[in-house]
Amino acid sequence: MDIRHLEYFSEVAQHLSFTKASQTLHVTQPSISKAIKNLEGELGVPLFYRSSKQLELTDAGKAVLINAKKVLEAFNNLTLELTDIMELKSGEIRIGIPPIVGAAFFSKFISQYKEKYPHVKITLTEVGTKKIKKGVEDGSLDIGLICTLPAQGSSFEILKVIKDPLMLIVHNDHSLASKSKVHFHELENEPFILYRKDFTLYDLIIEECAKNNFQPNIVCESSQKDFLLGMVEGKMGIALLPSKICKDINKEELTVLPFHTSNIDLELGMIWQKNKYLSFAVREFISTSRQYLEVGE
Repeated sequence: MDIRHLEYFSEVAQHLSFTKASQTLHVTQPSISKAIKNLEGELGVPLFYRSSKQLELTDAGKAVLINAKKVLEAFNNLTLELTDIMELKSGEIRIGIPPIVGAAFFSKFISQYKEKYPHVKITLTEVGTKKIKKGVEDGSLDIGLICTLPAQGSSFEILKVIKDPLMLIVHNDHSLASKSKVHFHELENEPFILYRKDFTLYDLIIEECAKNNFQPNIVCESSQKDFLLGMVEGKMGIALLPSKICKDINKEELTVLPFHTSNIDLELGMIWQKNKYLSFAVREFISTSRQYLEVGE
């Protein structure tokens, strides 16, 4: 059944005139007559009483008209919704973001996109990299911002965002606070305030400790930057955070120190699933992010 045939029938039924319907639709009267005959043939019932004086709907025509209006309304709503999506007036993007590092590195991406497309809904879920990868894989997330990038040949498309070294944060009264740089092995006997186990950076720090022949003394694990810093302020231990976040630390009691040599870098990347349909809103978000990285901050 052609949607245009229902449109022609509805217009004729409204005016009870082929001539007026033709004028309204800007379609020739023979074309409308042919469409309605085809519709009657398809349904197997007459839709109009045709006489020399007046055009009237049959009982079947009245029933078809009620349903035709519903179908045409639904079709028009669908067309409008698709237009909104195509023009990015609506839509949704579900993004996984690491709570400690996400906002510092990703907020400008989001704000730039929202300026262009204010009606697109962006839903952020704060979890560690491991859960973000799982979410992108199972489709519960459209895009993920992750620490440490997947290997080539994985199931993800990857957009590299930044590579940022971790730095040491200690209280001003700490014995290391007077140094300009620190060797990683000097942390052997320090109490570590660390990321939770579902964070990839947790694994990286443990690996770096092993390379320096010690097991870290972990006194606390958290996913919140402010909590980590508060624990260091309380002289409960030391913490490691990316340098870009450290630049924004505004606490007089804390000292931030770089390492002489260290292989611990925050490799931040944006991932989405390969060979999967992406909505217009998601594709445009990826495109906007690429443009942002090319231009630079």
